[in-house]
Amino acid sequence: MRQASVAVVGVGPRATGLLDRILANAPQLLSAELNLTIHLIDPHPPGPGRVWRDDQSPLLRMNSMAEDVTMFTDSATVMDGPVLPGPSLAEWAAGPDVDTVADPAVRAELEQLAPTDFPTRRAQSAYLDWVFRRTTAALAPFARVHVHREAAVGLHGGPDEPQQVVLASGRTVTADLVVLTLGHLDAHPEPDEERLAHFAARHGLRYLPPAYSADLGSELDAIAAGEDVVLRGLGLAAVDLVVLLTEGRGGRYLPRPDGSLVYLPSGREPVLHAGSRRGVPYHAKTGYRLQGPPPPLPRFLGPDAVDLLLVGDGPLDFRADVWPSVAKEIAYGHYHELFHGHPERARMPWEEFLAAFAPLPWYDPATAALVARAVPDPDDRIDFEALDRPLAGASFASPAALREALQRHVRGDVARRSSRAHSADLGAFYALLSVYGQLPRVAASGRLDATSLARDLDGWWHGFFSFLASGPPGHRLRELLALSDAGLLHFLGPDLRVEADQATGRFLAHSPALAGVVTTATTLVEARLPRATLRRTDSPLLRDLFARGEATEELRSGLMLTDPQNGAIVDATGRPHPRRIALGAHTSARAVAAFARPRSNSPAFRQNDAAARALFGAVARLAQARAQVASF
Repeated sequence: MRQASVAVVGVGPRATGLLDRILANAPQLLSAELNLTIHLIDPHPPGPGRVWRDDQSPLLRMNSMAEDVTMFTDSATVMDGPVLPGPSLAEWAAGPDVDTVADPAVRAELEQLAPTDFPTRRAQSAYLDWVFRRTTAALAPFARVHVHREAAVGLHGGPDEPQQVVLASGRTVTADLVVLTLGHLDAHPEPDEERLAHFAARHGLRYLPPAYSADLGSELDAIAAGEDVVLRGLGLAAVDLVVLLTEGRGGRYLPRPDGSLVYLPSGREPVLHAGSRRGVPYHAKTGYRLQGPPPPLPRFLGPDAVDLLLVGDGPLDFRADVWPSVAKEIAYGHYHELFHGHPERARMPWEEFLAAFAPLPWYDPATAALVARAVPDPDDRIDFEALDRPLAGASFASPAALREALQRHVRGDVARRSSRAHSADLGAFYALLSVYGQLPRVAASGRLDATSLARDLDGWWHGFFSFLASGPPGHRLRELLALSDAGLLHFLGPDLRVEADQATGRFLAHSPALAGVVTTATTLVEARLPRATLRRTDSPLLRDLFARGEATEELRSGLMLTDPQNGAIVDATGRPHPRRIALGAHTSARAVAAFARPRSNSPAFRQNDAAARALFGAVARLAQARAQVASF
């Protein structure tokens, strides 16, 4: 029997998805005469990994409904390998396998979980653990699986040599092929962050750089009751921090008859001051389903449209050349649901509207005129510029006026995202997911101008997508309102500026929308995730590969450059390494989410399948070469 081995470094959801694709393709692509060994290397629990491990606060929740989370491919996934169906989180929670969950509190939650509930992260951890165990058990006829609960700190081996993965203990795992599925990485501070950290140290203050909220236990515990804390950011990381610093310190929420909440403090909470570039929290996730049929996507930004975009040799600018097609696709999803789910709010039949809409560029005045004719209520129209910067140009006479405006905005958002009357927003969300699945190909083409790639695609677009489509459950925004009423959360406004003031030895925060008002704080928390770049990653393995020129950054983005076809790691000379693959958030492939909505044709699932098939091809070539050498 011939022998072959693969080492997978990082065993969270992305690695589990890759193992699923190895399992699916093995009957077709793995020779019966080959013994395959798979080494799984990670100090954290295999399956959930670090981010979804179960030892985090039970207060932290997902921002997806249980029915919208799956680890399994389906017939909508465009790939070469076969589909291996499996349950969504909601379907699994309703089945018998939930009885295998060891933690009784988590098991009880899962047994009561409704498809439209937003589960705790510990519930997702249990699902990921089950998927991992099911997948590795099913691999038994095709491969031997060994789990190494250690960190990998080094990787060595030329293109024609076995790969040596060095573990933190000093042990070495030898494998023919290596896959890096490291997930989200921490990073060494950037220059501005170092400056703020040094300022805080000199003045006895506290500065928390970008990090995962669940990893900040002792740092958050050190923040005193009543202390003024500035949170720079209003996305998911900020919401998690607010939860841990309020309810996590013993506070409670009570419902009012009108559906709003009142917060009962424990007395241990700090006073939070939060702001960001937009100045408002991320939009709440929708809590309803489509009222009409799903929009047939993609329509205006599918593979053929991307082909047309990529024709030619000159550089593309994302905002000028790509965004208009993106906007049109999202608007199509929005209006498809409005016309089908709420036809009484449209002045013409859908077929007539679509026939007129299809040939028009999004920013053509004729498009705006058509929408105004067909959709009488401005509240039913989609306006990307207003969505992107809801406080653009606003100014407020006092903090009380800003607070009133922010509360009005948040209440309106919660009402809209919890009412089926506004399900057109969910149609836009479906289109956003479709677009997100097409853009990695645009990025991988090399046609985007490097500045536009980093500034617009990775910067503005990713932020806009997250703001619109990846916000918290609606109840989290209701909690923010209750904390605001309780005087424990103050909104700082848009275009937030934070200064390290040498004269006062304090952090000073202010917004141009609130002239003359400055907030003084003793703690500054960067409420966002670290930026994934090779040169600043805290991974010793990646840093060493980068220093040796065996991995390189994509120009301007800082992401690890990989071959768009199979994920092979590209070195500083532009050569893909035939024995090394990398997948996930730290790579230029840009498929961040390791799990997805059912029937969403997830980019990560497609990449996992391509990588698995590439691994089998490499294994076959190595086995054949060894057989030829042995025959001499």
